[in-house]
Amino acid sequence: MTHLFLTPVDVWLFRDGRPFDVGQRAESLFPPYPTVVYGAIRSHYLTVKQIGLWRGNPDIEITVGKPENYNLLHLRGPFLAENKNGKVTRYFPQPADAFSVDNNKHRIRAASIPEEPKNITTSLPGDFYLLGLKDDLNKGEERLWLTEDALKDYLEGQTVEATPSEKLFARENRFGIGIESARQVVKEGMLFEVEFIRAEQGVGLLVEMTKGYPDWPNKGMMQIGGESRAAQFETVTPKISLGIANPIPKRFRMYFATPAYFEGGYIPNKDDPNDWSKFFNSAVTLRAAALNRYESLGGFDWTADPKAANAHRAAKRYVPAGSVYYFQTEQSAKIQLIQPAVTDFGAELGFGQVIIPEKEW
Repeated sequence: MTHLFLTPVDVWLFRDGRPFDVGQRAESLFPPYPTVVYGAIRSHYLTVKQIGLWRGNPDIEITVGKPENYNLLHLRGPFLAENKNGKVTRYFPQPADAFSVDNNKHRIRAASIPEEPKNITTSLPGDFYLLGLKDDLNKGEERLWLTEDALKDYLEGQTVEATPSEKLFARENRFGIGIESARQVVKEGMLFEVEFIRAEQGVGLLVEMTKGYPDWPNKGMMQIGGESRAAQFETVTPKISLGIANPIPKRFRMYFATPAYFEGGYIPNKDDPNDWSKFFNSAVTLRAAALNRYESLGGFDWTADPKAANAHRAAKRYVPAGSVYYFQTEQSAKIQLIQPAVTDFGAELGFGQVIIPEKEW
């Protein structure tokens, strides 16, 4: 397994999935979607192999495969990370079931465990419980981050200190204008605004390459994201302390470290919230879930004719990173994940990376 650490040379631009046109503002999503990093690594490998990046070049397919063929490269991430003097620390989005304590917006803990609602009418399925019924909830800030150690303590029920995003990266707004290519003059009414990401010193993206190219360089420069902004990359050896418990306890939390897509919206089967058979070897019951607003992700097929209808991929709605699901099982068999990622799409790209602590909820 190879771990790549990417840092920006200047700023990065990672647009979200919303349409962008003249007079509008393009916002950046950070960390970017796994598809962005996957495409950047693929493209850079073609550069390493000196393959021409022109549409229709047969050597592209031979080297990295077809657009929807992910057999040659498998990733996990990307994760927000910081590299200080060779020590790499991963950061994770604030869990969706967190709330502030002690009137301190940066001190958070998980809401009280799920309970069957009494004297409360909801539209939830009959097996669903509610979180935080015993708490005086205060959601506080949404864009907080937890180090790997802090998230471990949090998932074990402790109150932890979170890191605000401004200590890790800043958002910069810049204006642009449209230019008439023939006359090289400003187009009237073509003003737009773009949001860039400026990472703090030593802050970048950590990507786990679980299956990759054997001659990938140990360090170098590559292009990534909007405007093909530059990034430095190097192989590192981080200390990974969080993963999937083995065996998984009878009552367990599942934290999504990267976004996930499900055919049923927030669940694999829209008709049965407890049908997780494609992921777990035993029957499990989804007792509760804490999610933030869904994220939309589409795409563009670079190999297709840009004017063709199939060039733009239909947008899908994803469960965002930071979501927390609460499961329970009555099965006597040890619970295990059948596959390393929990998502109906993009497991090879880095979607659906989850953390399941050893401690029961």
